[in-house]
Amino acid sequence: MTQANPNFENKEGQKIPSVTFRTRQNDEWVDVTTDDLFAGKTVVVFSLPGAFTPTCSSTHLPRYNELASTFKQHGVDDIVCLSVNDTFVMNAWAADQESDNVTLIPDGNGEFTDGMGLLVDKNDLGFGKRSWRYSMLVKDGVVDKMFIEPDLPGDPFEVSDADTMLNYIAPDAVKPAPVSLFTKPGCPFCAKAKKLLSEKGYGYEEIVMGDGATLTSLKAVTGRETVPQVFIGGKHIGGSDDLEAYFNDQ
Repeated sequence: MTQANPNFENKEGQKIPSVTFRTRQNDEWVDVTTDDLFAGKTVVVFSLPGAFTPTCSSTHLPRYNELASTFKQHGVDDIVCLSVNDTFVMNAWAADQESDNVTLIPDGNGEFTDGMGLLVDKNDLGFGKRSWRYSMLVKDGVVDKMFIEPDLPGDPFEVSDADTMLNYIAPDAVKPAPVSLFTKPGCPFCAKAKKLLSEKGYGYEEIVMGDGATLTSLKAVTGRETVPQVFIGGKHIGGSDDLEAYFNDQ
């Protein structure tokens, strides 16, 4: 197993740094403290080098967001993403990403990251000081478990991912299959399908006809011309009646 950078101290069993984060919410400055985020809670934290960077946007943040409901089922109150970026950048990234289930926190001055001993020099990329990539499980402000990326060139991404953290917390957890469905506005059968998915605890991505998707796309992908058309884990289920039958057979 690849070892973490020996210069990075594993903080398991220690309290997290006490920091106040400057955030912008609804066009107002709002101070958020580490007590606000962690006191009396079980929180998963993942920290990354920068908003909008490739690995962070394509994999790290989206997967934590995707597994958020499963984390909650196993005692996690919140998932926090930290980056040494200002609040305007983090807010723009949140709007751009699938991140509704993750709290994005700007460690603009790097105080929290420095306190964790994970502030690193990224001058070669023109980034200045940034966070080394890591994740941790924090219980009532105390670090229970840390996964620190190994000391390798570039931006290693081997152990701080959502699946590794979930496997630590709940090795037998059943991970939700990805779900997408084609819909159109005002369609009662689409509403029925979305209600069924929600009742069964399935998160889903909705592809709305006319909003970047066309009838040609629908026919090419599903072979059908009606909506909704539901896919679960890469399998084409069909319309709302098909979805109901699928759930009844489970």
